[in-house]
Amino acid sequence: MKYRDLLIQTQREFPNNARTRGFGWLVRAGYITRENELTPLGEFTLAHLRGLASAGASDFFSRLSLQVIHCIDEIFLPIDTGSEEMIHCPACQYSARRETALFQKSSLPGEEPLPTEKVHTPGCHSIETLAEYLQVPREKTAKAMLFTQVPSGKFIFVVLRGDMTLSETKLKKVVGEVRLATTAEIEGAGAVAGYASPVNLEDALIVVDDLVPQSTNLVAGANELDYHLLNTNCGRDYQPEIITDLALAGAGDPCAMCGSTLELLNAISLWDQNGYKYKNILLALAESHHDDRGLTLPRAASPFDVYLMHIPGKALDTLSTAGRVYVACQQAGIPVLFDDREERAGVKFNDADLIGFPIRVTIGERGLENNQAEIKIRRTGEGLNLDLDAIPDRIKKLPSS
Repeated sequence: MKYRDLLIQTQREFPNNARTRGFGWLVRAGYITRENELTPLGEFTLAHLRGLASAGASDFFSRLSLQVIHCIDEIFLPIDTGSEEMIHCPACQYSARRETALFQKSSLPGEEPLPTEKVHTPGCHSIETLAEYLQVPREKTAKAMLFTQVPSGKFIFVVLRGDMTLSETKLKKVVGEVRLATTAEIEGAGAVAGYASPVNLEDALIVVDDLVPQSTNLVAGANELDYHLLNTNCGRDYQPEIITDLALAGAGDPCAMCGSTLELLNAISLWDQNGYKYKNILLALAESHHDDRGLTLPRAASPFDVYLMHIPGKALDTLSTAGRVYVACQQAGIPVLFDDREERAGVKFNDADLIGFPIRVTIGERGLENNQAEIKIRRTGEGLNLDLDAIPDRIKKLPSS
C-alpha cells in the first residue's frame, strides 16, 4: 500500500489535549485525530488486529507484547492514567474491578454487648468529626448511608462499619437500582440526616455490610439532631433484612484469596464478555511501545512489517528502484507501506520513526551505488546494508518482535 492511500497526516508536536503519552503518540503518528477519531491508518490497524484475533490466536495479548492482567470476566492493561480502578494481588494474581473486589475484613476483639446510651454530639454529622469528638476509632462507629430504591420508592438504610467505604455496585447487586434519598424521604422514614440510625426506623429496608454483625457496641446515630447512641448492636437493637458484603476494597487490604497485601491500580479494559475493545488495544500498544521518537510496534501488532522509503536522488532513479523492491516484498507476502512522496529525507525519517513499523528500508543514491539498501530495525536501532535482491528473504528472517 502507498503512503498516500492512507491519507497519513503526522504531527510535529503533541496535542494540547493529550490525556496520556500513548494518546499523544497516536495523534502525532496519524492513527487518530485530536478528537480521538480513527484515521484511515487507525482503521487499517484495527482491521489488522481484528484479523489477528479472529485467527484464533490464544496468545493474542502476549503476541502484542502487552503485560495484561486477567480478571474473571475481563482483561486489563495497568497504566497510571487509566480510567478504570482495579484491585490486584501480586502474590496470587487475584484481580477484579475495585467496585466488585473481595478482601479479608478484620473483626474487632469480642466484647459483651453493653446497654445503649444516648449522648450529646453537637456538630458531629460525619464519621470523622464523631470519632474525634468521642475519642473512639472509626471502626467503633456505624456509618449510615441513605438511598431510595428505583422505581419502587422504597427507603433503603445501609449500615457499614465507620472505617469501611460503600461499593454502590455491590449494593445495587442485591437491591437493584438506587439513588440518594431526598430530605423528605429521610424524614418520612423517621431518620435524621447526619445523625441517622437503623434503630426504630419506619418502613425501611435495612441492608448491612457483613462486618457489622461481627462488631459489637458501635456508635450510631440517634435519629435526633446532635445526638448519637453508644453501644448499638446489630441483631439486638435492629434487625437487618439483608446482610452481605458491601465494602469497597482498597490498597493495603488483605487479599481474600491468600491474605497478601492488595494493590490498587489504574487500568484500561481490553476485553470483556462482549469481546475485544480494539480502540483501547490500540491505545495500550501506544502506551506500552514507544520511545522518545515515536511508536515501536511489535511485528504482530503492526499493520505493515516494513516502512519502505526512497530518498530523492540527483543522479540515480531511487523511486523506480524502490518500486521494484516494493513489488518484490509484496510478492514474497511481506506487508509493506511504500512512502513514495517527494519529500526531504529528514521528513521521511521522522515520519517512519513516528509511525513505528518494525523495519525501515531506505533506498538512497549512496546505497544504490553498490546495489544496496539500508535496513533499520525500529525498536533496537540496529542497521545493516543489504543487496537489493536479498531484501525479502532477510526481512522474513528478522525477529518477530
